[in-house]
Amino acid sequence: MVEDMPKAELHVHLDGMLPPHTVLQLAERNGLLDLLPGDTEETINRWFVFRDFFHFVEVVRVMKRLLSTADNIALAVYAIGQDLKAENVRYAEVTITPYSLVDILHPDLTIEELLQGLETGRRRVREEFGVELRWVFDIPRNRAFADYRNGGDYVPGAAENTLQYALLGRDYGVIGLGLGGNEVNAPPEAFAHVFAQAKSEGLRSLPHAGESEGAASVHGAMNALQADRIGHGVRAIEDQRLLDQLVERQIPLEVSMTCNVYLNFYPRIEDHPLPRLDEAGVLVTVNTDDPRLIGTTLSREYRLLKDVFGYSTSDIVRLARNAFTASYAEPDLKAALLVEFDAWKVAHSIP
Repeated sequence: MVEDMPKAELHVHLDGMLPPHTVLQLAERNGLLDLLPGDTEETINRWFVFRDFFHFVEVVRVMKRLLSTADNIALAVYAIGQDLKAENVRYAEVTITPYSLVDILHPDLTIEELLQGLETGRRRVREEFGVELRWVFDIPRNRAFADYRNGGDYVPGAAENTLQYALLGRDYGVIGLGLGGNEVNAPPEAFAHVFAQAKSEGLRSLPHAGESEGAASVHGAMNALQADRIGHGVRAIEDQRLLDQLVERQIPLEVSMTCNVYLNFYPRIEDHPLPRLDEAGVLVTVNTDDPRLIGTTLSREYRLLKDVFGYSTSDIVRLARNAFTASYAEPDLKAALLVEFDAWKVAHSIP
């Protein structure tokens, strides 16, 4: 049932989705095979197996190194579209960090070339796989602080550039401004001015909060950044008043259970607070975050609801529908996706 259920994915990173054969293809065409542990898909699959946070960061950094030209980006988008189609994902909002690509890693890559690569890949994915893609451009929050590990001062640049890139990308499927990276010593309040401008220009506020830091980070994202939806947000479970506010405002959470466990925010899936958030009335969605790097799929995340938490089929379907309603697909597209989802639900006699 889960495999053929139409799905939406709202929290997933492009550089955490690249399949091994695409990694090898990109590395070979760019003369970067020496960055990889080997030249076979089996080797890349073993390399992807999560060991610890530092290994995770190392792999992500290499994935970003491969996204050096418009053609490389288009190929990467096509590859992830193929994977999304295999999972019967009908719509996905994919996070990208353009500042890391354009300003840090690839000085010869312009934002216009990055956008063109995204658009070329997006059109192919729509035409060949029937999957709709939209983009979230996220700010690497730690680069906005001098000596952030020790609580340094805010430094303009990363956030402001990312906003300008997102504004340029509105005609290429960019729907929101995100905020990624380690939350420690990088509070959301520092970015209020950037998110205020983003919202005034029609972008959605889609920050990460409440993963490596607690409920205060969620509170800051919700209030200082006027969040329309929150990436992770699971630490809100630690503050009943905050939970009540999330429920009252119906601010959706993009929950990625396996990723939270792999990054050691919870010791076991059984300890994950998703069921308690759901029971409290929070609008919860199910996502993968970095599926290739943590060895999961969206179907597997939904199966965990049944296998670990005892969710019924109807409750799994309810959470899957949440992802469509919480998406920022254009109104006509969202309506069509919901019609398709509800028709599937009726055809399978799911109450």
